[in-house]
Amino acid sequence: MKNERNPRTIGLISDTHGLLRPQALRALEGADLIIHAGDVGNPEILETLNTLAPVFAVRGNVDTGPWALALPENEVIETAAATIYVLHDVHALDLDPVAAGFQMIVSGHSHKPARTEQRGVLFLNPGSAGPRRFDLPVTVARLDVSKLPWSVVFLDLMNTPSK
Repeated sequence: MKNERNPRTIGLISDTHGLLRPQALRALEGADLIIHAGDVGNPEILETLNTLAPVFAVRGNVDTGPWALALPENEVIETAAATIYVLHDVHALDLDPVAAGFQMIVSGHSHKPARTEQRGVLFLNPGSAGPRRFDLPVTVARLDVSKLPWSVVFLDLMNTPSK
């Protein structure tokens, strides 16, 4: 379990598959904390994200190189606003988040941005920020935990102008 002070804004990114778009970096600027929900694809992506804010990342199914062994399969992040459980594929969730005391589950893998609530637990998937897959959007998310209810905004990177 890792403790992170009191972030107001959390940037969520997943499924970069070795591609970190400039639009993703701009969308995550100003975040107090960044969570990468796996399928990073290249350790340099995490290094670059870490120049913006502290990064918590988990290993996805494409993260198979020696560098990826340092990434956990799941991560627990404690903030003042919520205790967050992070894993790559939500279908691999093998615990009851309510009983475990989690307020939020962050995952990736599906490449589909999603926000759902189950039994008072917020489930978030920022979608895929890497290479476009099929006709799915290319997205990241920004989560504002400074006040209730928490606000989640999904940002379509293909409709964000590049510099």
